[in-house]
Amino acid sequence: MTQPPLSARVDAPAQLQPAPVEGVIWRSATMDDLDAVVGLYATMAEVDHPDWAEQREEVEQEFQLSHVDLARDTLIGEIEGAMAAFGQVYAPAEPETVMRSILFGGVDPCFRGRGIGRSLLNWQEGRGRQQLAESGLSMPGWLMSYSQNVNTGASRLFERAGFATERYFWQLERNLADPIPTLELPAPLRLVNVTSERAEDIRAAKNAAFRDHWGSQPSPREAWDGWLGMPARRFDLSFLALDQEEVVGLVIVEVNEDDWGRQGFTSSYISLVGVVAAWRRRGVAPALLAASMTASRDAGLERTILDVDTANPSGALGLYTGMGFTHVDGSRAHVKRF
Repeated sequence: MTQPPLSARVDAPAQLQPAPVEGVIWRSATMDDLDAVVGLYATMAEVDHPDWAEQREEVEQEFQLSHVDLARDTLIGEIEGAMAAFGQVYAPAEPETVMRSILFGGVDPCFRGRGIGRSLLNWQEGRGRQQLAESGLSMPGWLMSYSQNVNTGASRLFERAGFATERYFWQLERNLADPIPTLELPAPLRLVNVTSERAEDIRAAKNAAFRDHWGSQPSPREAWDGWLGMPARRFDLSFLALDQEEVVGLVIVEVNEDDWGRQGFTSSYISLVGVVAAWRRRGVAPALLAASMTASRDAGLERTILDVDTANPSGALGLYTGMGFTHVDGSRAHVKRF
């Protein structure tokens, strides 16, 4: 039986104002705030995830997507003219099985413990509810966010607000000085580097490969093209498995040199590993990983890093640990369902 549309199931505030916090001035973000938001993310990263920070290009894309309304979807908290908090609520376009409103941002560690985070989260939930309630789709609706394991305060904040911890993610590292196996793709597949000319074929393969992954939804063309075209993306370290001309497997890598000083070593980051269902458990993913690790090593990099859903039904965690990756950090996903 088809459930009622989200517009009939989700209670949302008609008007939305953040709860007052002493000394805090609340306002929406504009494009002029981009660098200040990136700076706040860097400040939070020093405490929450000191080995990496959000890239300016990522934040810029999150501001500029055509369906993002900065006046309604963002909130800045200022104290004496300095940015103390930032939040954005993003509803990805073209959902297939679940509509998500994703909450991200946070509070400068210097200003935590004053109720700013609680006010920010309450506002974000209200805006997320508005986004869900504006939809006529008859599918599940999620409000969701993530917190690093080290940031126990954020986890408690989500739990008190009724967000269940639904998934755990591990950050894994692989020392590229250790032996890397030489693995071949199964016949008749062939290995090629990623190219921008194949962007749409890669998007189709990614959407198919991740269709049964928790919380995943198809990547719309606009968001995909922006993500794939970011300067940190390294096509020379990224590979496709082709069945004739059809993309059936992919590994996409980025290199952010700004993170190297934080990490204390040079590295690449494996953003995506995916194989379409018909080709799983036939050695495609290990061969793609081996090719990527070899390319990163040959480029002079010391380690490669990735994140994995510990409950991934494809057995990804076992694949990665079996290929020499070790657990170094983690995060969790918080969800409120409608």
